[in-house]
Amino acid sequence: MPELSALLLPTIIFFARIADVSLGTLRITMVSRGYKWESALLGFFEVLIWVIVVSQLLTNLDNWVNYIAYAAGFSAGTFMGLYIEDKMKVGTVLVRIITLQKSHDIIEALKEAGVAVTSVDAKGGFNDVTIIFTVLKRKKLNRVFDIVKEIDPEAFFSTEEVKYSNKHHDHLPLADNLSPLDRLMRIRKGI
Repeated sequence: MPELSALLLPTIIFFARIADVSLGTLRITMVSRGYKWESALLGFFEVLIWVIVVSQLLTNLDNWVNYIAYAAGFSAGTFMGLYIEDKMKVGTVLVRIITLQKSHDIIEALKEAGVAVTSVDAKGGFNDVTIIFTVLKRKKLNRVFDIVKEIDPEAFFSTEEVKYSNKHHDHLPLADNLSPLDRLMRIRKGI
């Protein structure tokens, strides 16, 4: 590769690191959620970019700005990867809603919105409560939170990632039913 200027090479290193670390962050997320093929494809491009960047870094050891660009790109890539993953909303979550008095209203509103729910009467530290469970795609989480907050602003809710589920509890209508890879690269699943 022809020798690059003292400022152009660090810029290329910086943006290439953003790309490869973002892909790495997305790959790790996909691995943790069980997306094997998508993880493998992201890993291929992540390592390809990394090898190219490291080869340029090693052939230009005399420019300390390259080191700063490499580290800054890593940092920015981590941020960008998490940002992209948050926007993609990949995976399935279990939502737990704990309410004191408005369980019936929350359950009915969630059912109206097409969300499958299971509820359990329980004893809290000071009061009787109802725990409402639902499993849904993460991209629909904000809609469920909005429903709960509107009906009972005092309700407590929490989520946890679900790696595998024997059924898809995909009841909320969504126009964009694309896989994570489809949303990332806008290509159909099964390539």
